[in-house]
Amino acid sequence: MPTAILTGQPVPGSSIEGDLRSLGFDVRSATDVADTETLLAESPCDERVAVVDARFVGHLHALRLGLTDPRFPLAAVPGALTAQPGPGRTALTRVLAREISTSGDAPANPGTAGPAVAVDSLADRIALALDTDGPGVHRPALGSLTATVPAGPEARDEARQAVAAVDDEAVRLKSAVKSRDGFFTTFCVSPYSRYLARWCARRGLTPNQVTTASLLTALIAAGSAATGTRGGYVVAGVLLLVSFVLDCTDGQLARYSLQYSTLGAWLDATFDRAKEYAFYAGLALGAARGGDDVWALALGAMVLQSCRHVVDFAFNEANAGDPAATANTSPTAALSDRLDGVGWTVWVRRMIVLPIGERWALIAVLTALTTPRATFTVLLVGCAFAATYTTAGRVLRSLTRRAQRTGRATQALADLADSGPLAELVARIPGRNPGGSRLLVALEGTAVLTFAVSVCSYGSPIPAVLTVLYVLCAGSAVAAPLSGRLDWLVPPLFRAAEYGTVLLLAGKAEVNGALPAAFGLVAAVAYHHYDTVYRIRGNAGAPPHWLVRASGGHEGRTLLVVVLAALLTASQFVVALTVLAVAVALLVLVESIGYWVTAHKGGAPAVHDEGVPA
Repeated sequence: MPTAILTGQPVPGSSIEGDLRSLGFDVRSATDVADTETLLAESPCDERVAVVDARFVGHLHALRLGLTDPRFPLAAVPGALTAQPGPGRTALTRVLAREISTSGDAPANPGTAGPAVAVDSLADRIALALDTDGPGVHRPALGSLTATVPAGPEARDEARQAVAAVDDEAVRLKSAVKSRDGFFTTFCVSPYSRYLARWCARRGLTPNQVTTASLLTALIAAGSAATGTRGGYVVAGVLLLVSFVLDCTDGQLARYSLQYSTLGAWLDATFDRAKEYAFYAGLALGAARGGDDVWALALGAMVLQSCRHVVDFAFNEANAGDPAATANTSPTAALSDRLDGVGWTVWVRRMIVLPIGERWALIAVLTALTTPRATFTVLLVGCAFAATYTTAGRVLRSLTRRAQRTGRATQALADLADSGPLAELVARIPGRNPGGSRLLVALEGTAVLTFAVSVCSYGSPIPAVLTVLYVLCAGSAVAAPLSGRLDWLVPPLFRAAEYGTVLLLAGKAEVNGALPAAFGLVAAVAYHHYDTVYRIRGNAGAPPHWLVRASGGHEGRTLLVVVLAALLTASQFVVALTVLAVAVALLVLVESIGYWVTAHKGGAPAVHDEGVPA
């Protein structure tokens, strides 16, 4: 149980001790700094500890935000400070020792810029000292919530009146909803899903449990769609919407109860992709039962959506740490700001990019009312427009802004490229590092590969020969850092080349099972690429190098698939694709699950869903 140390003289009528106990703290009282240090040393070293001024007056949710958020090693609100096990507690112990050596005097620079504090409050002095030392203390935005250490009876009465004037539960419910979300989610789901999140919290349910329920609901929806009946399609559409409501609820529950975790962030992000692509497969199976083969459309939708996500991720990572991106100074960005000021254009622009809410609502309605072919056709047109719109805007921003790519950004782009041993070997060859944009080199190889696979019949050796040029270009493209203005497009190009090659060759095989097997292979590889993104976003780096080498890299897998198509009959090609899909899936899933479970047990919280394109 975490420990809260109350410092100073208690105030008659104060509720601080009861509030701390309601938050799960074991409350102990300290008379001075030395006593505080003793209680800190006695508290379990593997538990959170808080130092709270006994005169504290404020909302319970202000205390919850300051003392229970698991994402930050050190956090504080006026009059209260918390430290998690590890570096946070070490820094707290060090500052307390210094407080004793200076006899609890006020900080040397009480006028230093920062949050308003009471210098006779030990918790506030520690927070200021921790900021000076460098660990950094997270201070949550309280908004209308009150958190203060009143200087006297009059100030205390004013603070209590401020507490009574604001409903902190209403603030808590409001803050459970993302500040920036799509139209459908904001107006059609969040108005009631936040109350469902509170219902779950009061019954002890965790965000991971709700996330799992959302996945199971989506899988049942996919199974209903796979029946190929009108009733099954209607049930599938309804269940897909229910799954999305639960998908919103898990994040709102995490924000409402501050139950953030590495595992939860990964599950939420990964299950979103699994649910959508499983539903695509269910629709394709249902259509096949009715005599309509739409596997090519299903695979095309997955390829388009996955490549679009890579564009989003690559652009965002390329501009991480770029002052120009933060300043938003390009003409395109300025135009975007002016449009945002109009009002209604904000929602129109959020809708036309088909975020997850609008996309799933579209799929659900079309599934219930039309056919799988019509659903995929509309989805492909809508996603193609959205991808063109967003990519064009990002290209214009890149062209009109001076690039200042950081080392972290170029490394992230290199990781997203997913280059295997063949590309690494080519990159080491003297003369394979041409100057200029990396994008042009990647585009050259991708164009040759796409043309060859598109125009040649199944079994032709020409694509296999020309894929060697693709491998050479892939290696040359990553022989130097991806620091050009448009080099962030290199990873999406590689994704489109690999996924598109599998789609085209499976379609040209013209044998039953080829496209479903290709769907499985692309899904397994896409999982690996999404997993890479989530690790980068969680500041965990890319997957281990041995995993990338063992899976062949994008160029190795592409070459292998093209060679198999040239050497095997169509029926044998189906078997080969199936075996390859299973092998890749087992390889990446075992390593990925092991990594995220270990990271969760190691206590490395992360949040991926805030602002992440979906």
